Amino acid sequence: MFRKLFSILVSGVFLVSSLGTAAAEVPNTANGKLAAVEVVTYGQEQTGAIVERIKKVEKDYECTNTSGGMMNRINALYDAAFDNSSGPSLVTQLNALEWTIAHKVSADPIQKRISDMELQINGKNSDASIKKRIEDLATFAFGSTTIPLTQVNVPANTLVKIALVTPVNAKELKKGDVIKFRAAEDVIENDMLLITEGALGEGEITEVSQAKNFGRDAKIQIDFKDIEAVDGTKIDMTLGEEAKENMERLGMAAGASLASMIILGPIGIIGGAFVKGKNIDLPEGTEMYLQTAKDSTVYAIPTTSAEQF
Repeated sequence: MFRKLFSILVSGVFLVSSLGTAAAEVPNTANGKLAAVEVVTYGQEQTGAIVERIKKVEKDYECTNTSGGMMNRINALYDAAFDNSSGPSLVTQLNALEWTIAHKVSADPIQKRISDMELQINGKNSDASIKKRIEDLATFAFGSTTIPLTQVNVPANTLVKIALVTPVNAKELKKGDVIKFRAAEDVIENDMLLITEGALGEGEITEVSQAKNFGRDAKIQIDFKDIEAVDGTKIDMTLGEEAKENMERLGMAAGASLASMIILGPIGIIGGAFVKGKNIDLPEGTEMYLQTAKDSTVYAIPTTSAEQF
């Protein structure tokens, strides 16, 4: 598959962005799928016979056990938790509820997220099924059991301000290392929340070399891949012209070139990025802009629904 790369050479660092994957990788085994459901629901994979594990999740989700083959039952649970193709998944619905009620989206398991919202609203937890508890929270937040999520198009070149979670240091990184970053602020277009502050993204180090003798600078090549939308969709990211121009327009470079800005940006403007000698050292919190690489479709949250809270 052709992967369009955009690259810039910057005072000892070589940053590359490319197209990532459009959706999270789906486990291809029964146990892998069930484990993914258990982790997102309880925080960890459960133990015991697989049939009993299936029954437990089915009971917690719907308070009833379903019939059919084991794989069909696991697929149904996985789709309920993650799949948005026929409607918002449980994870997407919870994202909408949390952001509307608390203006944040947690990475905690489903059970804890529901419990925390119930305690905040009612001062106690319900013993109903997860589905019923979500419906009750939706009724409180929106006046209906239906959460007002809307499928929208995220246009290519939508800007996303990000902050590094993983420090980028030429002395410590190697090819293949994963670089994590997060959204530094909510991404809202036309009153619709597309990406929440704190949403995680990942890139990969594709090349790294330390500074050497005879004036050869350190070099790091980063493949920025994707960031997670509010509905869990992986949105392809790139470091393109719009992102560069926006950083310069906002004065993040303090009058310097883009190269100097990324490496030598003033303290407090891009999180204190700096270079020791000619080695690269971008600390956690270093901020920059990326942009969406192509059009994507996601379930978005109307931001007007949060104004009452």
